[in-house]
Amino acid sequence: MLSISALWWCAVLFSRVMGLGVPWAVSSGTAHALMMSMAFTPLFFAGFMFTAGPRWLNMPEVGAAQLLPAVSATVLGWLISLVGFHGSTLVAGAGVLIVALAWTTITFKFMQLWRYSPSLDKAHANVMVLSFCAGVVGLWLAAAGLLSGEETWVRMATQGSIWCFVASVFATVSHRMIPFFSASAIPKLDAWRPLWLLWVSLFVLWFEGLVAVLDLLVWPSNMAFRWVQVGVEAPTALLILWLSFRWGLVQSLKIRLLAMLHGGFVWLGLALMLQAVSHTMMALSQGQSSLGLAPLHALTVGYLGATMMAMATRVSSGHGGRPLAADDLVWGLYWVLQTAALLRVVAAVWPAAGSWPALVAISAWTLATCAWSLRYGSWFGRPRLDGRPG
Repeated sequence: MLSISALWWCAVLFSRVMGLGVPWAVSSGTAHALMMSMAFTPLFFAGFMFTAGPRWLNMPEVGAAQLLPAVSATVLGWLISLVGFHGSTLVAGAGVLIVALAWTTITFKFMQLWRYSPSLDKAHANVMVLSFCAGVVGLWLAAAGLLSGEETWVRMATQGSIWCFVASVFATVSHRMIPFFSASAIPKLDAWRPLWLLWVSLFVLWFEGLVAVLDLLVWPSNMAFRWVQVGVEAPTALLILWLSFRWGLVQSLKIRLLAMLHGGFVWLGLALMLQAVSHTMMALSQGQSSLGLAPLHALTVGYLGATMMAMATRVSSGHGGRPLAADDLVWGLYWVLQTAALLRVVAAVWPAAGSWPALVAISAWTLATCAWSLRYGSWFGRPRLDGRPG
């Protein structure tokens, strides 16, 4: 799904430049936002949380066969939606409805693990359950919006899901895993991760999500409230950027796989800083100027994209019985993806540059994700390289 969504949007953007007419039943921006935010990340969450989740919760391992029907339905649903985006809102809605049913099933299965867990420390799992439920609400709302022709509902579902579901899950995993991985690889570091950091991060992410949804319902909103947003975003951005150094950003540069994870986390601080700058511009100009989609793409392409590549590389290597290291290939792909994030932000901040930054950005994103998928996807389903079971 990562590769399919990238190839699809790459084809759409280049067809525009070439003057080829692409039919749309759903507006292109709405379809793009929904597909690129929700098509592949929940699948990644399912794989990760049913691998790491049982360990977090002191529960037995979960066999892949238990997830296969829901995962297959998710892929089928998005393929149907892709056809519907260009031909029929009802077809698109039916596809997302299948995805919503599948994700509801996956969430219920994880809630069963969480409910029966004897673990005394469920803080991170608690957040996962809450975030997964936000994803359920988002997908059902998106399906309802498509089936009823209410695209505003779809945009609300997408904005809410990006912040309250997808970004919340990533922030929770970052809080739990980055200091742990850093302390394991670099003896001088400790696994410092007080829970108040997690609660602050989640409060700000949910605040951003709820405000984004309200902006779709009430626009233009009170410009005075933009200063409230700046007051929340700016100090949190500084906290995140400081935290990246506290967790060993500089020390991690000697270990590629760890540096990939840290590099992704820096984008979270940059995204919130760009949000603060954008809302400052809006407050000063009465909503006439802003950074556009730059903060959102810093979050999605920069933080979520880079972190997912780093985490999935580590998990794929570890469970494939291979060394936990980033070789030249994946290291190069990571920097191609970082280039995509930077250029997509440039495209939003500098519209006078024309379409080339966005075209190069989507080309880089497509290259990085498809090459990664071919390389690491070829490992899946094979026996472990080290001969151990699995």
